[in-house]
Amino acid sequence: MKYFITGATGYIGTQLAKKIARQGHVVHALYRSETKTRDLKNRENIRLFPGDIMNKDSLAEAVAGCDGVFHVAAFAKPWHKDPQTFFELNVKGAENVFHASQKAGVGRVVFTSTAGVISPSNGQPSDEKTPRTVPLSTQYEKSKAHAEELAFKLNNQSMEIVTVNPSRVYGPGLLSDSNGVTRMIKLYADGKFRFLPGDGRSIGNYVFIDDVVDGHIKAMEQGRGGERYILGGENASFIDFFRTLSEVMEKEVRLFKLPIPIMHAAARLMEIRANLTGAPPLITPPFVKKYLYNWDLSSAKAKNELGYDPITLERGLTETVAWLKNH
Repeated sequence: MKYFITGATGYIGTQLAKKIARQGHVVHALYRSETKTRDLKNRENIRLFPGDIMNKDSLAEAVAGCDGVFHVAAFAKPWHKDPQTFFELNVKGAENVFHASQKAGVGRVVFTSTAGVISPSNGQPSDEKTPRTVPLSTQYEKSKAHAEELAFKLNNQSMEIVTVNPSRVYGPGLLSDSNGVTRMIKLYADGKFRFLPGDGRSIGNYVFIDDVVDGHIKAMEQGRGGERYILGGENASFIDFFRTLSEVMEKEVRLFKLPIPIMHAAARLMEIRANLTGAPPLITPPFVKKYLYNWDLSSAKAKNELGYDPITLERGLTETVAWLKNH
């Protein structure tokens, strides 16, 4: 088989491209920056295509002759001086990829969204059909929700679009904005991460990178068009996450609870500074609001329909810490 991957030089995209190529399939990997292709160059079964999801000609060239498409590329930064950038790249960019795939006769597309569009939990883990109880927080999540609506509308008999929703991804690989959890793990290991958001009891879902890659492949092979699948791992509070991490590392760093109002005030000041100087803030007020809720997730649908089988948080952290020590 031959697969086209957008975002092939990103955190998830690189790992996905390498695994598909190892399985013997041919990968058409789209890239914007030559310097970011080092991990994909000279690899068997991987062909590099310069281009951009906003450039329709480059998309047409890269997708030609492919059997399936993985649309992984996204603008996933926490802030941009022009909020419209999120919608231009994440919605219009997705539309360009979907239309290019359809014109090329591709029968199936797997679209990478985010579990951030799923509703916060309320007593039990949220799933793909849980009604959203609070407004979407960040521009990134809002743009991804719009892109999901577009994917649903364009799904048809000639081209099926399957959406996957990874939760908080971590593990070996590029330490980019999309791999923020691993960057946090590294800071903790170096003794530089000292704060728990709020009271530390806010629950999130953490998924190992290998499971996310496997979930993408299974969605391509077995997912139902027009459906979405949460690719999650283990639900854990910040307290539980760092307790498990300290046990794995056999090292404990004292953490201090940082009240949400103080975090919000600090984020607001950073946002004002960013708007004045253009320097990206570490965190934004909309993101701080997420700590007011729990985000327990259920991956039962992916497990039942795709055979998705994520590893435990303890095992994932063990592998991540070992990788950080060697790199």
